[in-house]
Amino acid sequence: MRAVKFILMLLFTVGLTYMLNNRFAPLPPMGKFLSPFFGFWQNADKIDISYAQDIQLASLSGSVEVQYDDRLIPHIFAENNRDAMLVQGYVTAQHRLWQMEFQTHNAAGRLSELIGERVLERDKETRRMGMVWAAQQSLEEWKKTPEYYDLVEAYAEGVNAYIESLSPKEYPIEYKLLDYAPEKWTPLKTALLLKQMSRTLASKEFDLENTNTLQWLGEETFRDLFPEAFPKQSPIIPSERKWNFKPVKVPDSKPVIPNTDKLSSIFQKMPEGIGSNNWAISGDKSASGHPILCNDPHLPLSMPSIWYEIQIHTPHLNIYGVSLPGSPGVIIGFNEHIAWGVTNVGHDVSDWYLLDWKDGQRGEYKYEGKYLKTKKVIEEFKVRNLGTILDTVYYTHFGSVAYTDENDASNDMAYRWMAHERSNELAAFFNLNKAKNYDDYADAIGVYSCPAQNFVFADRQDIALWVQGKFPLKRKEQGRFLQKADGADSQWAGFIPREHNPHIKNPERGFVSSANQHSTAPDYPYYYSGASFGDYRGRRINQVLAEKEKMTIKDMMALQNDNYSLQAADCLPFLLQYVDKSTLSKEDLEQVELLEDWDYIFDQDKIAPSLFKIWFKKFYTITWDEFYTYARKSGTALSYPDYWRTIDFLENQPEHPFFDIAQTANEKETAREVANASLKAALKAAKDWETDNEKPIKWQSYLNTSIQHLARIPDFSLNGVQTGGDQYAPNANSSWGGPSWRMVVEMGNEIDAYGVYPGGQSGNPGSPYYDNFTKFWATGQYYPLLFMKTPNNEHKRIITTQKMKP
Repeated sequence: MRAVKFILMLLFTVGLTYMLNNRFAPLPPMGKFLSPFFGFWQNADKIDISYAQDIQLASLSGSVEVQYDDRLIPHIFAENNRDAMLVQGYVTAQHRLWQMEFQTHNAAGRLSELIGERVLERDKETRRMGMVWAAQQSLEEWKKTPEYYDLVEAYAEGVNAYIESLSPKEYPIEYKLLDYAPEKWTPLKTALLLKQMSRTLASKEFDLENTNTLQWLGEETFRDLFPEAFPKQSPIIPSERKWNFKPVKVPDSKPVIPNTDKLSSIFQKMPEGIGSNNWAISGDKSASGHPILCNDPHLPLSMPSIWYEIQIHTPHLNIYGVSLPGSPGVIIGFNEHIAWGVTNVGHDVSDWYLLDWKDGQRGEYKYEGKYLKTKKVIEEFKVRNLGTILDTVYYTHFGSVAYTDENDASNDMAYRWMAHERSNELAAFFNLNKAKNYDDYADAIGVYSCPAQNFVFADRQDIALWVQGKFPLKRKEQGRFLQKADGADSQWAGFIPREHNPHIKNPERGFVSSANQHSTAPDYPYYYSGASFGDYRGRRINQVLAEKEKMTIKDMMALQNDNYSLQAADCLPFLLQYVDKSTLSKEDLEQVELLEDWDYIFDQDKIAPSLFKIWFKKFYTITWDEFYTYARKSGTALSYPDYWRTIDFLENQPEHPFFDIAQTANEKETAREVANASLKAALKAAKDWETDNEKPIKWQSYLNTSIQHLARIPDFSLNGVQTGGDQYAPNANSSWGGPSWRMVVEMGNEIDAYGVYPGGQSGNPGSPYYDNFTKFWATGQYYPLLFMKTPNNEHKRIITTQKMKP
């Protein structure tokens, strides 16, 4: 009996040991994870910097001092730019290593290595999209400017020096949870990170959806429902701007739109609301007499935070701002001479081409009456708990064959994307970081191509804005729909000359601004289309800037946090005019009264914003019920009319045929009936929400802004952040995204700058610096930015110093 017990206990012990030291998805090896010596305990309340000793970095050529202020912002003082970038890589990895690596695994289509089969299809989409190929293209271009490529390599050396200093017990907690170790950083990873920004900002299109919708509706109805420009929009470059150049001639033949099968979407679309605001006012419009520049890029919010705040000082430059963890230099910020910021340009720079294969082998495709060979690339996916999976990606002269239909190769499509072109965005930012005046700024951004950005500029004399990118020369409506890949007419005709890009310097109105709206008025001589032009924020910002004089830094902060929605102001009065109050209960009438008294401001404690949002969504859904029904029954991906067009019909064509509800065959509804039906549905939905959530439907609760951890780990996420705003107001908050960095810089004799972003400098959830900025951000407050000209250990805001030596 004793022998049996011994054997049983031995088997139990062996089994337990095996279980504790091996991974059982989705859990890490619990023995290692729970170990007080190696596990998550090592990350709890961890100090984010080494205080006790100097750090030896063999690649340094001289000593570097890093002073941390009271918000954990590193101020790097180096003797040369290479040492500065090396140390930037080290300190960024020190605080954000896991984030850096996870983001580049995503960009490379390698998430399934960490997470498993459930993200394999996303990884395949990433590789088919040509993300790695695009990054490799950029890397080759970077090597053509050795002085800048050397800085990228230095950054990688710094990251790797930090990785090599770690023992497994010191790994960030996410490595322990996902049970893997950091790998060597390379310049390719930096290129992948920047291509991921192109994917986020410059890959949105509706070629297939527009083609399906055109074929379903017919041309006349499609043109009625989908005009390309919003008449009320206030363009980035004022309409008074004259185009004093001779445009490049583009063929005027109309693109041939192929007939297609009823296909579902090709790629997952980025959600509506990706955008940004920026502006600069001249000294004549500011109370101080100095120009003021402002920027708040709107992106999907995440933990750790998207941005990493930093100052870099060498004998050759002194810059302050935010960097992307994984990329050297500063992306948005200022130096002692200029300030700059960016918003996304909405131009469509990705097109789809329907291929005519020679046969089902996908080895040759028809072009100009001949068959051209494809290049075949075997992609390998090392899927966790599954093993190696292979996928074949074909490349044409257009780009990768990013969509393949395994049942019918005639539906296969090639993908032409501006991000595939060789480009040198890092050179643009390195030159911008050291620019001293308008000419330096304009020259610096001249090599920047994708994702196209509206670069706003201010120094002590000038303000300016360039719509900067490499833009295809397109025939009218080219790229709005699918195209056939069989002829030269389907190719882009070249690229718009850089000097013809829309831009303006020191306009008479005293300000420049952008908020993702159309770049120009319709008289701009080149055709462009877009899938994500902003319709309201730009109007509001231009309205406020035009009306006010002698504005202060506080006025600028107030505008960044402005919750007024022109969409609501355009829409709600026309909904309310149709309300039949005789059919409403006393409780419902009280809710309608809240809407009637509302000022269109999405403040967090108000109920009216929630009621409006629910009502308009119901109104939109009932109006376009034919679209939803057809898409559901046919499985076809469709485009849906813009919100502004829906409001335009409500205001000006209340008897438009699409207000008729398809399910009520014997009645003909107008906007009046739709408004009342949707109001009753909305009021019921609001009541149900309050019942389910046991609280009033205040905007902050209904909006429910959440900042999710990149790996969607609930305890590392920030849920229910109490804030106001709306994606159609300047303070463009949504449930998942919003202003990722707010910055205000006054270009006085001494720079006066303020900023804030949601989250904190540290990527360690156990650190007090992980989310300590969030309350300030949510309540519209700012931190004064400590812009140092020399190291100063005695400064009251400096809390500690790291010294790094060769």
